Amino acid sequence: MRPERYHADDLRHLLQQRKIATMDELKEALGSAADVTVFRKLAGLGYHTSYSHRGRYYTLDELAHFDALGLWSFRQVFFSRFGTLVATLEELVRAAEAGYDVTEAEAVVQVGTKDALVLLVREGRLTRQKVGSRYLYLAPDASLRRSQLAARSVYDSEPSGFHLGAGLRLLPDELKAAIVLFYSLLDERQRRLYAGLEAMKIGHGGDTQIAGLLDMDPGTVARGRRELLGGDVETDRVRRSGGGRHSAQKNSRGHRRNHPADGQRHRWRPDERDQVDPAHHREDRRAATRLWYRGVRQYRRQAAQRFGLPAAGKPQEAQPGLPG
Repeated sequence: MRPERYHADDLRHLLQQRKIATMDELKEALGSAADVTVFRKLAGLGYHTSYSHRGRYYTLDELAHFDALGLWSFRQVFFSRFGTLVATLEELVRAAEAGYDVTEAEAVVQVGTKDALVLLVREGRLTRQKVGSRYLYLAPDASLRRSQLAARSVYDSEPSGFHLGAGLRLLPDELKAAIVLFYSLLDERQRRLYAGLEAMKIGHGGDTQIAGLLDMDPGTVARGRRELLGGDVETDRVRRSGGGRHSAQKNSRGHRRNHPADGQRHRWRPDERDQVDPAHHREDRRAATRLWYRGVRQYRRQAAQRFGLPAAGKPQEAQPGLPG
């Protein structure tokens, strides 16, 4: 009988140490270059594939501690008892008391869900209905769908007294005030990331709740949450490269100017001080002098009207009781 070359215990030992691992790490630990060999050994142990990070990570069933929704995460890698993201969303929407919209679903699974939800609707595994200004994803069964719509109407009218499902936590007034105060001290990028962080702390429904508290768009909150989860954060700028106004610099006379477009002629550049046309310089000085005198005359006219003084340029008349 041919002796066994690869041992599943090598995979178990690696995963017990790291909790999660990629296929390359598993093949290195097993000593095999074939994916099918790794899958055969994992099948005997009982494993799960992450629904985030394009399914790159693996863990054992004995290591995953799933919550009430059947979800578990380790180092921002997310696993589901139901398997893939599509299968997970199908189960969660069917079990949700009031259905989910996109932002609520993303708050639960912590990854983007729009494409997966649209796929489920196309395949008839879920239904979609527009409620107000957003689309609500519901169970395909007609009776269950009516129940979810009725629960949604209660939630939309009294959100503080109704729970969408496991994971939703309501914020006390003191914490709300602290969040709003700290939020006001941040710049644009920090506000988006902070809102995403607080939404993750709340869990299910966090994007909608934080967006309403901070007067933000739920999509902005979701974007900040996804940037934090994916590590896609630029630490040296507020906006992404290319955003905002064009850069400006000072010329030798202290005036700010924007960089001209290519091919556009400009009169002054700091690196061309020795090439300045003297005629242009004289014109600039004369124009500045005219503007200065114009401002002085305007100020004098305003002062004369306010204090009852004679207008500039007219001879003063002797006032009663004053020396002429």
